[in-house]
Formats: sequence, C-alpha cells, structure tokens
Amino acid sequence: MSCFCTAQEEFYCEVLLLDETKLTLTTQQQGIKYWLDPSKTLSEHKDLITKGPPYTLYFGVKFYAENPCKLKEEITRYQFFLQVKQDVLQGRIPCPLDISAQLAALAIQSELGDYDPYKHVSGYVSEYRFVPDQKEELEHAIEMIHKTVMGQIPSKAEHNYLGIAKTLDMYGVDLHPVFGENQSEYFLGLTPIGVVVYKNKTQVGKYFWPRITKVHFKETQFELQVVGKDCTETSFFFKAPNKTACKHLWKCCIEHHTFFRMPENDGNTLTRKLSKFGSLGSKHRYSGKTAMQMGRDLSVGLPRPDLQVVRTRSKTYSKRPSQTTVFTFGKKAGYPAFTGTGPDPRLSREKKTPEKGPQIRYPSENPEASE
Repeated sequence: MSCFCTAQEEFYCEVLLLDETKLTLTTQQQGIKYWLDPSKTLSEHKDLITKGPPYTLYFGVKFYAENPCKLKEEITRYQFFLQVKQDVLQGRIPCPLDISAQLAALAIQSELGDYDPYKHVSGYVSEYRFVPDQKEELEHAIEMIHKTVMGQIPSKAEHNYLGIAKTLDMYGVDLHPVFGENQSEYFLGLTPIGVVVYKNKTQVGKYFWPRITKVHFKETQFELQVVGKDCTETSFFFKAPNKTACKHLWKCCIEHHTFFRMPENDGNTLTRKLSKFGSLGSKHRYSGKTAMQMGRDLSVGLPRPDLQVVRTRSKTYSKRPSQTTVFTFGKKAGYPAFTGTGPDPRLSREKKTPEKGPQIRYPSENPEASE
C-alpha cells in the first residue's frame, strides 16, 4: 500500500489568470506535501523551497469533495477525475484488482471511446498506465470491461469513475506520518469527516471534527483533544518527524475543519471557534470559502452556459512486446503478411460482436445534479 510510504514534498500556490480565475499549483521536494501561501511570493517560501530556480509547479486538489459526482460543472468534474486518476496511479488511493480494472476501463472509455476490434487490437491497454506496477493480467481485464461500457460519452464515463472512486477507503485522505508510544509508526489522515488514525496500514481510530475540541502543537509534539461519548475529554499525543512537519499538520487540521465543518451562518464567530485550535500564538487562519458557502453561493450561475471542455491525451508508452502486432511484407502475394495476436486486417470486414466481459453497476446520481 504505497500511499503509506514517504512521498516527495510538494509545495502549493495559487495563480491568478487574466480572467480572474484562480488556479492552484504545487511543486515538489522531499518528504511532506505543502500548500504555498497565496498571499506570499515564491521567494518568501525560502524556508520550504531549497532548490531552484527553475521551479517545477503542479496543479492539485486540496479539498476533496465528499461526493464528486455532485460537482456542478463538467469541467470541474473532469479536472477532479484527472486528480483522482493520478492518485490511483501513484498509489495514494490503493484499490483491489477488480476495482482497478473497472476504473481503468472507464478511463479508457473516456479517452478512446467505444471499443472497436479493428482499432483496438490486443494489447492496446498496455500503452497506458493506471496503477503502480501494472501487470499484463490487469490489462487483459481492462480490455474485457472496456467492451461492456460502450455508449458512454466522456463525461458519463468520468462520472461513473468518480462514483466508484469515492467509495474507496483512502479517497480524499491527506496522510501525515507521525510516531506514537515507543516510537510506533502511525499515520494521521485528514478527511472531510474528521481525523483517521492508521497503524500498520490499518485504521485504529477515527475522530470526527465536531468532537475535536483542541488541536495543539509544541516543537514536534502534536496533540488532539477529543470529547468521548461520555462527554469526557481525552488528549492523544503524537510526535511529528520535525518541527516544520508538526506545524504543517496543525495548519492542515485547521483548514480541513474549517472548510468541511464550519456552518455558513457562523461566519461572525469564525475567529472564536478557530481560537480553540490555536497554538503558541500562531495566527494561521483559513480565509477561503467553506464547502457550505460555495454550495449556497448564488452569485455565480453554475453550470455556466456554453462552457467548452477540452480534454487532453494521456501519456502513452510502448506496447508490451508479447502483445505487439507485427506486419511483414510477403514476397509473392504482394500484400502484408500478418503475425501477432490482433485481428488480421486482411480478413473479412464483417462486423464483429465484442466479447462480453464483467458487468459494472454505477451510482445512480445524475452527473448534472447540483449540490
């Protein structure tokens, strides 16, 4: 489960385009994922960025929607689909083999369209990457399922992809490595519903945001204070790898709690509520809109009319040698001689019925439904 491995550091920032649209970017180094402060210049992040120029920046999703199928615009769902697909590819969202095949088949359907036995010869899936350490057996399963999802336009295939992905255990989990008693390794996962604790890749605790009364850090020590069912408060202590990681974990807790659980009508008491999450005089506050505020914002008409969605092609790789169709020229007949596993182009042009594969059930949400 590579999502629990130490990842490269990522630094995030916001870019303001000419049409006043804000885009979020990230750059990488080693160890921890960081979001750049949009109120600061890149040079003011020297304590985090030690290499460059030049700097490499990446777009990324900071807050994962609890139900991405309800995102109002197709362009937003498409960008979200790209992020989740990358999460699966890089191992941040592990999933079993059968689910991996379903997701990959929907991604293929979105990009290549309906299965065509003349265009999609055996092994075509091997030109794409969907999971870490992708095997030939998985690619064959993807081909089989791709034959069963015909008729789905890209937006529908992406909607169905997100409908499956949102049910996975690690969907939308922002992992932070910490240590517990006796230097035992743990991971704290920040989610839309609260903080999840993992040990040995297994969930051992879950603390919902409404029950978390205090988040505190000092040096490398991180504290969660939680109200139990009996109304008693209990403190849980963890040790972060370093001071920077500890403060970063604390900041992320504040932002997740505010974004997902702060009611819109409590805006006037935002400072009072967040003061309980303060630590050592730090003035960090989340200043953006909350999920509830964005869902109720009537100033922007969504979905916007006549908005064009431009999809880009995925990176492709060489086809597996064992599956490559080879053509050589015959000396006598004067036409190509066929060898390989794909359909022979010299055969009859009769329409072939695609081989049936496993059937998939999708969520019933309307892809155009609003939150």
